[in-house]
Amino acid sequence: MEFQRIELAAGGVGVGSEEQEVDFKKLKQIRNRMRRTDWLFLNACAGVVEGDLAAVEAYKSSGGDIARQLTADEVRLLNRSSAFDAGFTLVHLAIRFQRQDMLAVLLTEVSQQAVKCIPAMVCPELTEQIRREVAASLHQRKGDFSCYFLTDLITFTLPADIEDLPPTIQEKLFDEVLDRDVQRELEEESPIINWSIELGTRLDSRLYALWNRTAGDCLLDSVLQATWGIYDKDSVLRKTLHDSLHDCSHWFYTRWKEWESWYSQSFGLHFSLREEQWQEDWAFILSLASQPGASLEQTHIFVLAHILRRPIIVYGVKYYKSFRGETLGYTRFQGVYLPLLWEQGFCWKSPIALGYTRGHFSALVAMENDGYDNRGAGANLNTDDDVTVTFLPLVDSERKLLHIHFLSAQEMGNEEQQERLLREWLDCCVTEGGVLVALQKSSRRRNHPLVTQMLEKWLDGYRQLRPCPTLSDGEDEDDDDDE
Repeated sequence: MEFQRIELAAGGVGVGSEEQEVDFKKLKQIRNRMRRTDWLFLNACAGVVEGDLAAVEAYKSSGGDIARQLTADEVRLLNRSSAFDAGFTLVHLAIRFQRQDMLAVLLTEVSQQAVKCIPAMVCPELTEQIRREVAASLHQRKGDFSCYFLTDLITFTLPADIEDLPPTIQEKLFDEVLDRDVQRELEEESPIINWSIELGTRLDSRLYALWNRTAGDCLLDSVLQATWGIYDKDSVLRKTLHDSLHDCSHWFYTRWKEWESWYSQSFGLHFSLREEQWQEDWAFILSLASQPGASLEQTHIFVLAHILRRPIIVYGVKYYKSFRGETLGYTRFQGVYLPLLWEQGFCWKSPIALGYTRGHFSALVAMENDGYDNRGAGANLNTDDDVTVTFLPLVDSERKLLHIHFLSAQEMGNEEQQERLLREWLDCCVTEGGVLVALQKSSRRRNHPLVTQMLEKWLDGYRQLRPCPTLSDGEDEDDDDDE
């Protein structure tokens, strides 16, 4: 039977409990909507995993789109979560399962639009091990403020070995790992990141926007990408976020309410809510944290800063805009989120950076560098050659201090007082060009070995492309003899 492997996988859900029966009916509905080309695509996906090139060829010869991505429903039908992820293409699968023969066939068919491939997609076994490490490193603090926290300080950076690849392969790699649209929006449409030549060039502190899934989990995904280089696929971070909000509800609620009251007054809204209305709004914020796929808000970023025990800096667009470019409202995401409810000695001063565009978060990461003992950023950093230091601006392109979220009335004060607060929670210095920056430090020696292995595995895929001229992006058949 042509689609036997898919039919068997889809039919593997037994009917028992009411929940299983609902799931079975859902799968049946999905199968009934499938067309021949859909089955050919799923057959090809299973074929890549099993090493069956004929299944891939059958899909290709039917006119199937090689850049087609698996949907969540299709992943359910395939019924093998360790192998398939929503958003994957046949190329992703060929890279993950090291099917070099299939990869060569597939890449000759891919259009100039780059297929996305982040390190976490390449080796599912390592990625699952990293997820288990993240789960194991989460603990709950004893005492009144019983928030969950991570025991490990991990910062994801792109490996310096990328620069050893040939220029065409480097370009291909960046096309596949970065979100070029996000990068363009944050760099060119508005000068939100990489606006300082001093930081980007002389101090090697250029930020790169990693490609991220477009689901409602993008905030949680971007936080884990900026630290461990993986997605929150199993909703471990989302559950931790919800549990921390629930168990420490009074603490976070008090901050949130005071902050929202101040915000409404400072923008001239002058409204006051009854306590029942505050409680209703807070219940909604709590409910968002518990729903996989639900978009999250500023309060959730504040809680995540406490789970990470480190500051989070969001570089984001200031306004929501329609597709026609009309301004619809103020986004409120850009700024600094400090773990203010912890004691400072319990926290790390090295922040992570996230980018925010229209309804979407991305991890902003640096590339490994050689340290800064001889670069001179206006401070003695006392770093060794193994430490990568990235200078993250604490001011915008107009040199205005970034907003600090969820300050109490006592902490707000004027700009000078807020700068003093930033210096208490982050390692700060002023560059020779007069830019106030926070120091993000990462070390290859202190990075988690599983993350290092994952990066090596991912990079090896591009190292192997080196001798093959047909793998260059957009290369014409007439250039096949070029090396």
